[in-house]
Amino acid sequence: MDSSNNLKETTKKSQILLVDDEPGLRNAVKTFLEDEGFEVTVALDGEDGWEKAQKFYPDLIISDIMMPRCNGYELLERVRGDERLSGTPLIFLTAKGMTLDRTQGYLAGVDDYIAKPFNPEELSARVRNVINRQERLLKEAAKFADIDVSKMAKQITEIRSMLTKNNPANQDDSSSLPSFTPREESVLQLVAEGLMNKEIARKLETSIRNVEKYVSRLFIKTSTSSRTELVRYALENHLVT
Repeated sequence: MDSSNNLKETTKKSQILLVDDEPGLRNAVKTFLEDEGFEVTVALDGEDGWEKAQKFYPDLIISDIMMPRCNGYELLERVRGDERLSGTPLIFLTAKGMTLDRTQGYLAGVDDYIAKPFNPEELSARVRNVINRQERLLKEAAKFADIDVSKMAKQITEIRSMLTKNNPANQDDSSSLPSFTPREESVLQLVAEGLMNKEIARKLETSIRNVEKYVSRLFIKTSTSSRTELVRYALENHLVT
């Protein structure tokens, strides 16, 4: 019973933004997800969804594709281009379910793709999967938040010294490097300086949770899993000074 209550408490903390211009489906999905323990805010179309996303920063966005004013792809592009929202998972829930459509969605940066008609139980499972995956990434990003600053600074100094000694020139092919948003670059620089998440949040005037999201995105983009690995990667590829 305790584990069930804990699950409900956890899911209730997850805020979902549901964007769909079909009132019947929108209300049905909202009711079902709320019964599953999620907090759901609805938007009537992509433009409405974009405005609401900027107001409360949802944990997950579920969006239709074919909508007036701003379609799903346009909404996805806006979300990924906004530094405050770029790490927000987004699922397409749409009638456009052909393989080509799904491939296009994944290439555009969507986190999952659910075709209509859908099984409600499957929808719930995939929503939970995306949210849990995001939470795991955030926990990984925060795992080293309490590392002693002096220890981290010592590690960074050792990495810099080793890289300079072993390969002073260190000429890497920058064309193969991932692209970073200006805010991700700022976070990466501050991580390389040995600052912890709370210090980075203070400097950038943002929340610690947002910093965790940025660090998790950096882990994903650089295929690293710790701050030490991330700093090594950044130094090896001359991404920080």
